[in-house]
Amino acid sequence: HKAKVRAISRRRGQIAALSIAAVVIIVGVPLWWRTTETYRAWLPVSQINALSNLQLQLSADVEVVFARGTVTPEQQKKVPVTQTWDEKHAVNGSNYTEIFCTSSLAADLSLHTLSESWCGSLGVYVIPESSSLLPEDVDVYIGQRRTALLRIGSQVKVGRTLEQLLTHLKPRLKQVLQVMSFSRTDITAALSDRVRVSPGNQESIADSMRAFKSSPGYEITFSLLNPDPKSHRLHWDIEGGVETYIQPLLTKLAPLANFSIDSQILYYAMLGVNPRFDSSSSAYTLNADSLAHVINPVEARLGSNAASSNPVLNFLLYVPDAQHSPLHIHNYNKQEVPTNAFHSPRWGGIMIYNVDDLYGPEVTFPVDIDISMARVMGVFLAQLRLLLGVQSSTPPPGFMVAPCSSAGLADWELDRLMWSRSVENIATATTTITSLAQLLDQIGNIVINDNIAEQVSSAVTSLQLAVAELEAGNLGFALQYSKEAFSASERAFFDPSLLHLLYFPDDQKFAIYIPLFLPMCVPILLSLLKILTELRQRRRDKKAKNA
Repeated sequence: HKAKVRAISRRRGQIAALSIAAVVIIVGVPLWWRTTETYRAWLPVSQINALSNLQLQLSADVEVVFARGTVTPEQQKKVPVTQTWDEKHAVNGSNYTEIFCTSSLAADLSLHTLSESWCGSLGVYVIPESSSLLPEDVDVYIGQRRTALLRIGSQVKVGRTLEQLLTHLKPRLKQVLQVMSFSRTDITAALSDRVRVSPGNQESIADSMRAFKSSPGYEITFSLLNPDPKSHRLHWDIEGGVETYIQPLLTKLAPLANFSIDSQILYYAMLGVNPRFDSSSSAYTLNADSLAHVINPVEARLGSNAASSNPVLNFLLYVPDAQHSPLHIHNYNKQEVPTNAFHSPRWGGIMIYNVDDLYGPEVTFPVDIDISMARVMGVFLAQLRLLLGVQSSTPPPGFMVAPCSSAGLADWELDRLMWSRSVENIATATTTITSLAQLLDQIGNIVINDNIAEQVSSAVTSLQLAVAELEAGNLGFALQYSKEAFSASERAFFDPSLLHLLYFPDDQKFAIYIPLFLPMCVPILLSLLKILTELRQRRRDKKAKNA
C-alpha cells in the first residue's frame, strides 16, 4: 500500500512539474517576451536610403523681351522662341543641375508698364544700343524687382535669326543670372556643412560662413551699453528705429523664417579690452587683433532666452565712457573703420558710438544724449543682411545695380536667398534623416514610437515634394516644403524617447532577470531532469525484462 501511495505521489509530482513547465513555456515566456519587447514603428527605410543618392535639379524661368528696334520684322515672325540651358555640377559627391528656360518675345518697351515676374523667375528686357535709358558705360541695369535691362549692340542683330540672336546674347544673359539668381557659389555654400569643400572653393564660400544657418526662427536683440551712466544719460528710440529700418526687411523675409525682436539697456557694461591711446590722433583705438576678445566679456551680460532654441542675433551699441573718448576701431591696415563697427560671424555686430563731440565748452555731467537712430540702424541693417545670408557681391564690369530700397532687400535678392535656403534645408533634412535611420538600425533596443515614425515619414514626403518643386521651378512651394522637411527631421532626431540610455542593454537585462527567475526556474528544471531520468530508467528496465 505504501509503495502504491509513493507511486501516485510521484506521478502527481511529475504531472505538476510538467504542468508548470508547460505554463512557463507556453504562457510565461511569450508573455515576458511581449511585455519586454522594444516597440519599433515602421519607417520608410527604402525611401530613406534613396535620399543618399538624391539628385537636385534647379530650374528657373527667364523671359527675354526684345524692345522695338532690337529685332527686325523677319525676326519677329519667329517669336515666341523657347530655349533651355542646363549645366550639371558636382560638389564633392553631391550633384545638382541648373536649368534655365528662356522665352523670347518682341514687344514695345515702356518702363512704367513692365510686367511683374513671379517668385523665382526673371525678366530681361533687351533695349537697342541707341536707347537713352542707360548711361553710355552701362550695358546691364538690375533693378529692385525681378527685371533687368540689357543693351544690345548694333553689330549683333545684322543677318541673324532670333535663335542666333539669343544664342549670341547667352554669355551676357548668364552673367545676369549669376547676379540675380542662384549660382554655383550659392549652392556650394548651402552644401558646405554637408559635404567636404575642396580647397579651391573655400574662398568662394567665405562670405556664407559668417551667415547664420537656416532656422525656422531667429531672435534679434538690440542692446545699448552704457559703461558710464554718471557721465551719460542715453536716450534711444529703439522702437521707432526698428519700425522704420529693420521691420521692412523682416517683413520681406517672412517666407524664410519667423523673427522676434527685443531690446535692453545695460549699465556699467565694459568691453573687456583696454583701448590704446593714439597720441597722433588724440583718440583711443581698438585694433583688429583685439576685437575677438571683446565679445566674451560682453556676452556674459547679455543673457539668453532659455525657453527658445532659435539662434540669437546680437546687435550692441557701445557708448564709450568719458575717460576713453573718442574710441575708434582700426582695421588691419591701421586705418579707421568708417562705420566704427564690426561684426562676428554667426553672432552679431557691435558699433561704437562716440559722443565726445556733443560736449559743450562748459559741460556738466551727466550729459543727456539722444542717439541718432538713422546712423545706428543703417549700420545694423547692413550687418543684419550679412548675418542672414544676403550676399552683396561685386557685379561684373558694365553692370549697374539699383541701390537698396526702404525694404533693405531687392526682390531678386530675396529669391536668391530662397534658392540657397531651400537647398540648405533639403541637404540638412536629408543628412538628419539618414543619420537617424543609421542610428536606429545600429541600436536595436531604441523605442520608435508612432510619433517619431510619423515625423520621419512627413520629412521624407516633404523632401520629395521640395525636390519636385525645385525641378519645376516653383521656388515658393519648394521653400515651404523644405522648411517642413527640416522641422520634421529635427523633431524626430531630437525626440526625448530616442535616448538609448533610457533603455537597458542586453547585459544589464540578464543581470536583472537572472536573480529574479533563476530561483524559480531551478526547481522546475531539476524536476524535469528527474522525470527524464526516471523515463530512461523505465525504458532500460523494460528492455532488460523483455530480454
